[in-house]
Amino acid sequence: MTLESGITFFLAIFIFSITPGPGIFAILARSMTKGARACISLSLGMVLSDIIYLVMACYGLAAIASTWESAFLVIRYAGAAYLIYLGWKMWTSSVSSSPTDIGASSSEMASFIQGFMISASNPKVILFYVAFLPTFMDLTALGGVDIVLASFLAFIALLFGLTMISICASQARRFMKSERSMKSLNRTAGGIMASAGAFLAMKN
Repeated sequence: MTLESGITFFLAIFIFSITPGPGIFAILARSMTKGARACISLSLGMVLSDIIYLVMACYGLAAIASTWESAFLVIRYAGAAYLIYLGWKMWTSSVSSSPTDIGASSSEMASFIQGFMISASNPKVILFYVAFLPTFMDLTALGGVDIVLASFLAFIALLFGLTMISICASQARRFMKSERSMKSLNRTAGGIMASAGAFLAMKN
């Protein structure tokens, strides 16, 4: 991977990271109610799942992913149900609830697992990388250093994109001071989270 292709690869992964989907919807909902900091574990889980898919693509393991279709289906529906549940909790939460109580995981690990499940439930991501990577590198001549470099660039680009989304969305909280506006914010975030779950469950 040359310097030019590395920069292009980074930018392409960054654009991919901010493309609307269940993960972005979950980040939006979480950051709107709890702030950007609360999205760190969620984002890391999503990024780790993507990196695993990237490595699998580098090693040409797309065929293995296709044989795990049933497992991915179970993960997808479990993740979708959990997102819908969180959306309902956000929608029905009282305005007096503290930010840490509103429709969120009680631990960083639970948040991390949630993020991992959101990305892991989409085996088509590996197909994206299979089609995407040959543009930047020769997959037949990849070495360990190349894979580590690609994974590092993807990690930074993905985390940067998700962090940018969470910071931008969290700014909405600063303008929501009244009880009515906070209730609207909770319901908006809950609707986004539930929609992410529905989208995850219904996509092909």
